[in-house]
Amino acid sequence: MTRRELLGAALTPPLWTVLGFGGRATQGGTLDLQTVMNAPARAIAADGARVSDVEVIREWSGSFCRARVTNRSQAAVALKDIVLFDVNLSLPASTSLYGEGFQMLTQTGGTLGSPVDFSSYTDLKHYRIPVPEGARAFYGLLMLTPPGDQTRLLAFSSCARFVGRFQIDGSSLKAIIDAEGLELGAGESWALEEVMVVTGSDRSRLLSDLATRLASHHRPLLTAKPPTGWCSWYCFGPKVTAQQVLDNLDVIARSIPSLKYIQIDDGYQRAMGDWLETGSAFGGSVRSVLEQIRKRGFEPAIWVAPFVAEETSNVFQQHKDWFIKDATGDPLRSDRVTFGGWRRGPWYALDGTHPEVQEHFERLFRTMRREWGCTYFKLDANFWGAMHGGKFHDPRATRVEAYRRGMQAIVRGTGDAFVLGCNHPLWPSIGTIHGSRSSNDIRRDWNRFATTARQNLSRNWQNGRLWWNDPDAVVVAGDLTDAEFQFHATAIYASGGMVLSGDDLTTIPPARLAMLLKLLPPTGIAAEFEENDLRVGIVRLADARMICLFNWGDAAETTSVRLPQPAVVSDFWNGESLGRRAEVISIEVPARSARLLIAR
Repeated sequence: MTRRELLGAALTPPLWTVLGFGGRATQGGTLDLQTVMNAPARAIAADGARVSDVEVIREWSGSFCRARVTNRSQAAVALKDIVLFDVNLSLPASTSLYGEGFQMLTQTGGTLGSPVDFSSYTDLKHYRIPVPEGARAFYGLLMLTPPGDQTRLLAFSSCARFVGRFQIDGSSLKAIIDAEGLELGAGESWALEEVMVVTGSDRSRLLSDLATRLASHHRPLLTAKPPTGWCSWYCFGPKVTAQQVLDNLDVIARSIPSLKYIQIDDGYQRAMGDWLETGSAFGGSVRSVLEQIRKRGFEPAIWVAPFVAEETSNVFQQHKDWFIKDATGDPLRSDRVTFGGWRRGPWYALDGTHPEVQEHFERLFRTMRREWGCTYFKLDANFWGAMHGGKFHDPRATRVEAYRRGMQAIVRGTGDAFVLGCNHPLWPSIGTIHGSRSSNDIRRDWNRFATTARQNLSRNWQNGRLWWNDPDAVVVAGDLTDAEFQFHATAIYASGGMVLSGDDLTTIPPARLAMLLKLLPPTGIAAEFEENDLRVGIVRLADARMICLFNWGDAAETTSVRLPQPAVVSDFWNGESLGRRAEVISIEVPARSARLLIAR
């Protein structure tokens, strides 16, 4: 089978289309590849005007479009947006929708007529990323599936320099490169991000092909298997103490030695930004705790938010020239343009284009790796490294470039350690991290179990392809029902990604400890879902099929699954044998619960 057949691409030769001096209006609105190819493109100046002397040049090869923009005039032009195509979206309101966000916490589902935010921390409302009034923006990926029809997948399959978004405004669907008001010099050309447009009936295959293409542009940083460990945040928060970490280390060494990384989260530091200085509340030296972790045979891990600093921090007071600037040249206080920060804010953001910031990052993480012995870094608040609305030391850099330069310096400093991205800009992080948080923070209540599961499972296609997904900590101790905890644990299993315990293991009940142990080691293989409802997922192991059945509702329901061949089926959690089944297995799933079956 050829690559074009795999991608469902139109069998056309590579096509050069030059648009920008008027363009050709699209005919119809079926959102097929030919319609997109024929759609108009244009450049928009920083003041919102159409630019007459700027060409948008597109090269189509099958389902992929590589583009560039060229200034044919005798003067520099400041550009706001570059519209790669603009089509009439004549799909029914009931069309199923999935769209990614710029930063990790934004995802959109539902339908064209009734979009649903998967989280309240959205790009538009929470992070205040500008979008025209009445429009909806999706960054990196948009999937549309009309009832009874095939899925249309539109994606930016690279993110080297520019933010790419799909914008729906009424009946218009645009693919837009954000030029951020940068000047395109006279006679100058910019290479733009690649766009992928493909249609097919196999949702998992479409997403797999997208992962392959993204990986071809940005080499993933992958370890042999997803990490396991323990994280202090979800039991102790910012008030974590040295003794609490050591008490949990004792339990892990005695009962759960496969939890390899012991991670000290937010709370150990003196100030946001001063990561090498221990705060008095921690009750001991961070370095001495890390040393004890290593002596016990485990891997020291630590939380850092490298791109942010609070106003009273030493790094801010001593190096104000290192920070992203406002229009007057002063450090830009983040709450003027976006969310100011969840603790000890408002924050200021370090400028990844500044050579001294890059040296600072490399030195900081080299110290933590070589002198502190840390082999795992949870990087949080990475979004601020790509914060909009400011000015960089390098005036020609985009915010993607600022972020990626900073991350490259961090990775040089971390050496052979594992790097996890959290609260990060999703597409700009590809190729700069080993692991990617794929959901909001977990919390011990049913609503958060359900919402984080939906967020994580919608990103299963990334796991093991772009990075290891981090579905956030597994928490199995608390006041929820056994059914709800089983739902949560099954969702962690189905993610195929990292497994980090978030409980105070000194108080965990034996039955819940047994559930945690069943998740270790992680398979590294994520479940595949044929439908957006995420009710039935299949994990294809070498010797078995793991069938993940989720009931998201408040009443018990019976779910049926077709087996490719007769198999002996058993329950993963309790070991109960369900006997030999032929073509179809039907099973009741309690309300707010999940079943995990083994079919051999």
